Amino acid sequence: MRFLLGGYTADMGGAASGIGVLLAGSADDALAGGSLGFTGDAVSTGGSPSWVAPHPSLDVVYAALEASGAVQAFRRTGETSFAALGAPVPTGEATCHVSVAPDGGSLIASCWGDGRVVRVSLDPTGRPSAPVVAAPAVDPYGPDAVAHAEFAGDIDLAAASRALRAAAGEQYAHLLPDHEAPAPPPEAVEGARPSRAHQALHLPGGIVATTDLGLDLVRFWRPSGGGLRATHQVSLPKGTGPRHMLWHPSGHLYVVTELSCELFVLAPDASGAWRIVSATRLSPATTPGVDVAAEIAASRDHAVVYAGVRGSNTIAALRVRGDGGELESLALVESGVDWPRHHNVERDTLLVAGQRSDEVASLGLDLRTGVPGRVRHRAAAPSPTCLVPLR
Repeated sequence: MRFLLGGYTADMGGAASGIGVLLAGSADDALAGGSLGFTGDAVSTGGSPSWVAPHPSLDVVYAALEASGAVQAFRRTGETSFAALGAPVPTGEATCHVSVAPDGGSLIASCWGDGRVVRVSLDPTGRPSAPVVAAPAVDPYGPDAVAHAEFAGDIDLAAASRALRAAAGEQYAHLLPDHEAPAPPPEAVEGARPSRAHQALHLPGGIVATTDLGLDLVRFWRPSGGGLRATHQVSLPKGTGPRHMLWHPSGHLYVVTELSCELFVLAPDASGAWRIVSATRLSPATTPGVDVAAEIAASRDHAVVYAGVRGSNTIAALRVRGDGGELESLALVESGVDWPRHHNVERDTLLVAGQRSDEVASLGLDLRTGVPGRVRHRAAAPSPTCLVPLR
């Protein structure tokens, strides 16, 4: 099998020079259990393509150029070669993730640096257009939490405030909140936490979920015009740091938290509002404050979930229980790399990108138990941060 490798280039302190190509066995193999080999770049990017996402129907991929704060499209020009499709689209500071809609009509960029969630329309050739920035996140544990505790994206607070002030009259209008007043800058609020958008995931029914690692939020949206309309949000415990999500066929949303090394399970209620239904430590052996979680992926039968743990450089395996609403720790195994930034499951093989050890390793998966085994193969690869199958 062939894979595209995202990575850090010199502008992020890495050794990559573009989007790389990794072979697992031969190019035509249906499985990824064969020997590994890095074959060079599919395209030189001139910046750090830390996340790479394919278009669902076109031979086009999109890279989050993290240091540049932009998204760049690339069209396929050969078996393992790509060329830029249009110019980079500015999206926000430290753009770290890109998610392409299932219909191929748009993508969503998540920006760690300034917390932006940005929707970008795509034309029929896959070329991106001007970005539309979504509403910013508000810290549920900050000074504005009360005003946003029952947040709903279709409520115009400014309009409601104007109506209330008009009804109260001049004598009492000053007693009502003015939602049109500009908020103080984050640095002016003592202890203000920065917004850190980190991932977007397209869910069934046109729903989009996004994580905010800095504000402990999972936010839910619907496309509206060229942008996004926020519908509601779920606040995770303060300091957990929701990073990445995984949609489970049972209808649950799994959220791995970078800072607390936990896995939260979310589900919608009868009204469609999402809520937390359970939470589980990735492993009794993980140590928050020392370990930081990274990616989350599922086995082929969705019975086991795998989370990368940087620090201890391990992979946590958790078994899905019951109707999918609970998980339990199954095993914690060595990843075989330093700083397992990302991993990909291909049937009986778990491929792990070691960002700091400049390599990719493959671990065998026991198809009966789901537990990862020892390293089968490894290959040198420059500062890998993302693995994407190249079909």
